[in-house]
Amino acid sequence: MNAVSKDFQRTTADSPATEYPPGTEYPPATADSPATAHSPATAGSRATSSWYDGVGGWWFRAAVIGAMVVFVAVLAWRLTHALGVKDIANKIPVPTVSVTRAGVSTVPTTVSIIGTIAARYDMPIGVEGDAGRVAAIYVEAGDHVKRGQVLARLNVSVLQPQVANLEAALEQARAEAELADAEYHRAQAVGASGALSAEETQRRRSAGVTAAAKVKVAAAQLAEAQARLARADVRAPADGIILTRNVEVGQTATPGGEALFRLSQGGEIELRGQVAEQDLPLLKVGQLVDVRLTGTPRIYQGRVRLLPAVIDPQTRLGMARVALTPDVNLRPGAFARAEVTVSNAERAVLPQTAVLNDDKGSYVLIVNAQNKVERRAVRVSGIVQSGVTIAEGINGDEQVVATAGAFLQVGEVVKPVLKEAGRS
Repeated sequence: MNAVSKDFQRTTADSPATEYPPGTEYPPATADSPATAHSPATAGSRATSSWYDGVGGWWFRAAVIGAMVVFVAVLAWRLTHALGVKDIANKIPVPTVSVTRAGVSTVPTTVSIIGTIAARYDMPIGVEGDAGRVAAIYVEAGDHVKRGQVLARLNVSVLQPQVANLEAALEQARAEAELADAEYHRAQAVGASGALSAEETQRRRSAGVTAAAKVKVAAAQLAEAQARLARADVRAPADGIILTRNVEVGQTATPGGEALFRLSQGGEIELRGQVAEQDLPLLKVGQLVDVRLTGTPRIYQGRVRLLPAVIDPQTRLGMARVALTPDVNLRPGAFARAEVTVSNAERAVLPQTAVLNDDKGSYVLIVNAQNKVERRAVRVSGIVQSGVTIAEGINGDEQVVATAGAFLQVGEVVKPVLKEAGRS
C-alpha cells in the first residue's frame, strides 16, 4: 500500500498542471477526472474546510456542550438554594409581641413642693423676770392652753416676803398720810379764829402732802414687787398648742436663755417647702395644694399662702408656704411633699416598659401595617401614675411594643397582640 501511495504521488507530481488564460472559468471537476489544483485559493479553501470538519469542529461542539452544562448546573444550584432558604424561612416561627395603643389623655402639669410641716406662728416662751429655779411645771407637749394659763412656776421664796414687807409699808404710809391730812384740816379750822399762825398751818399742809407722796411711793414699790412675783409664773401668751417642753423641775431658768416652751399660736399649721426657680412663675397665692406625708396615702388639702420674695443664689430655690387645716397627724417637723396643679394638657401616655433609651435618646418600637418593627424617636415630658407621658413622637393611634422591645430588631416581622387595659 505504501508503494501504491508513492507511485500515485510521483505520477501527480510529474503530470503538468493545466494552465488557463486569465478570465477563463475553471472547468468543473468530474468524477472521472482526477483532482486538479486549479489555483492556490482553491487549495487553501479546501484545506480550511477540511480543518473545520475535523479538529476545529470537534472543539467548537465541545465548547457549546460545556457551556450548556455549566448553565444547567448554575440554574439547578439557584433553584435548589432558593427552595432551601424558603424552607428554612418557613420553619422559623414569627415572634409574638404585646402591643398597646397610646391613647391621648389629659395629663395635668404639676409643680412639686418639698419641705416640712411647721407651726404658722411658732412662739418661744422663756423667763421674763429675774433668774430662778423652776419649782413646778403644769403642762406637757401637745397640750392645748389658753392665754394667760400658767405653764411653769419659779421659786418665789424670796419674792413673797418682799411683797409682804411692801404691803405693810404701804399701810403705814397710808396711816401717816391720813394723820397728816387730819392735822391740816384742824389747823385750817383753828387758824380762822387766830389760835394758830399761818406758818403752822402751812407746815401741817406740807406734812400732809409729803405723807400722801410716801403712800404713792410705797404703792409703786409694792406694785413692782408684785409684778416680779407674777413674772415668776411662766404663762401662755396666746391660745395654742404646746409644741415642745425644754425645762425640768429644779432647773435654773435665766432671761435670754433657752426657751422653756414653744407654742403654736392658734394651732395653725403650714407646709414650708422649697420650689425650683423655674416653677415659681407658675404658682399663685390661693392655689389648691395636695399635701402627702411620708408613709401615708392620705391627702391633706391646703392653699398657697405665701410665695418667696427672694431666691437662694446657691441652691436656686425659694421658700413657699402652704396653709393647712389643723390635724392631729400634721405634726411640725414631719416631711411632706405637695403638688400644685397649674394646668392640663393633652399628652400620650405609655407604660414605662415601652419607652427605651440608648445613646441616641428615648425611643419606642412601632408595629406598622406590614407587621414589621419600626423605631420611633420620642420626647418624654414626665411621669404619672399610669406611665410615661410623651410630648412628641407619636400621634396616639400607633401600635407600640409594650414589653421586651430590646430583644427585637428594626424591620423584623412580628405577630402583634393588643394588650388589654388593666393588665401588665
